[in-house]
Amino acid sequence: MTRIAIVGDLFMRAAMFEDALRRTLDGTLAIRAMELPWPDEPMQHGYAGEVGGDLAGLREFMGEPEAIAGFVADAEILVNHLAPVTASMLDRLPALRLIAVSRGGPVNIDMAATRARGVAVVNTPGRNASAVAEFTIGAILAETRLIRAGHEALRQGVWRGDLYRADTTGEELSAMTVGIIGYGHIGTRVVRLLKPFGCRILVVDPYVPLSAEDLAEGVVPVDLGRLLAESDVVSLHARVTEETRGFINATAFRRMRQGAYFINTARGPLVDYDGLYDALASGHLRGAMLETFWQEPVPPEAPLLRLPNVTLTPHIAGASLTTVRNAASMIAEEVRRHLAGAPALHPC
Repeated sequence: MTRIAIVGDLFMRAAMFEDALRRTLDGTLAIRAMELPWPDEPMQHGYAGEVGGDLAGLREFMGEPEAIAGFVADAEILVNHLAPVTASMLDRLPALRLIAVSRGGPVNIDMAATRARGVAVVNTPGRNASAVAEFTIGAILAETRLIRAGHEALRQGVWRGDLYRADTTGEELSAMTVGIIGYGHIGTRVVRLLKPFGCRILVVDPYVPLSAEDLAEGVVPVDLGRLLAESDVVSLHARVTEETRGFINATAFRRMRQGAYFINTARGPLVDYDGLYDALASGHLRGAMLETFWQEPVPPEAPLLRLPNVTLTPHIAGASLTTVRNAASMIAEEVRRHLAGAPALHPC
């Protein structure tokens, strides 16, 4: 009998993981499940070092370690989304051999502690890539085609006929240059979705070369300085590392074209939001679409929320049922491989 504990939530539903496991695995399974109240209640972020003790260094997590450890108990396998896993928790879980975390990176797991105790960790990179890429295209269109501006005016009973003026309206994507920062699972999909629009596409990623297909179809690899200087739209798709933390700063915004647009569907810590505020308030940037922030939930008094040239969403780009199904399927396959003694597809 294989003992499996599932810690899901109101997005990554435990029942969907259990269903995928039972459809994929042979043998007798003893599965127990719990669900955390995210996203109805906010998670802890940990990017600014606001948590200490065993939780220091963990990011984007929810749940009390003692309660989570008590629930996992004698399980051999933990299927997890947001629950923290710390060194002291692992000391209470001697039977645990695999943690399958349904996210792009195991930021809520103490990886040094798992390695020291011989607990394998796998994740699900790319599970939400399609959802975020689609969302990014929508964000770009909402800004460049003045959808947000028209919507907000009509909600207030104002007919913005001036949005049709030649000196107010903007170019179509076919006449624009779009810069993509980060060429991973999401960035590559954004490039693919942008191609039919006919825009010029620039990409910067010092660690991932462009595919032969993208190069043949005119996608141009550049450095960050050139991308910022030549792009009408800059879309951010990098991961948070020590190298990238805050690297889209006031200097970067000054290097962007007058009247350009900035799109962030990646992570808040990549951006200097004070610098972004200045660039938007001064009119240097025409607009921005922000899906993630320096703090979540965003403080309601934040000046950035009051600007008229920003579209805002509460970190929902990856929210689709397809994302959940993808994650459940990937997790089930990783668990199957673990039990069969096969190498993991996505070891952390």
